[in-house]
Amino acid sequence: MILPIYLYGQPVLRETAKDIDRNYPELNELIANMFETMDAADGVGLAAPQIGLPIRVVVISLDVLSDEMPEYKGFRRAYINAHIVETGDEMATMEEGCLSLPGLHENVKRPTKVHVRYLDQDFNEHDEWVEGYLARVMQHEFDHLDGHVFVDRISPLRRQMDKHKLASMVDGKVRCGYKVKAVKR
Repeated sequence: MILPIYLYGQPVLRETAKDIDRNYPELNELIANMFETMDAADGVGLAAPQIGLPIRVVVISLDVLSDEMPEYKGFRRAYINAHIVETGDEMATMEEGCLSLPGLHENVKRPTKVHVRYLDQDFNEHDEWVEGYLARVMQHEFDHLDGHVFVDRISPLRRQMDKHKLASMVDGKVRCGYKVKAVKR
């Protein structure tokens, strides 16, 4: 089932998401719905807060990039209770966008390598260093779990320049090809 994506301004996007256990109701169905929602919106990642749930669940699918990055052929994973433990020192700047901030793209500086801990969909534990494009996507999505969006990581000047676009999102005055849920004023 395709779910509405919560737009910038929704309070759930500023909450710190909670860890869950394997007894979370209908978790596999939720993950399937998150993948379906992300695919319908042409995204590469989606965090549970973006569909209104303050829980630590993220889905990432990088197969769409496999022509240029063959290592991501068939890459489609769920991350449960995901946390960034530490980051590497090397930084890189790349343009980012977000399904919760449609039409807005900004250059964001992030570490190129991250140490992450998470559970997979079968609740197997993982503790690993990740680098490259996956590290960037993980940081972007895991930020949602800590109540952050990518515009929090740009300069105050750029944020000021985007002020009108951000206000339009809060009011639900955006155009995109997927279902959204804006703040009701």
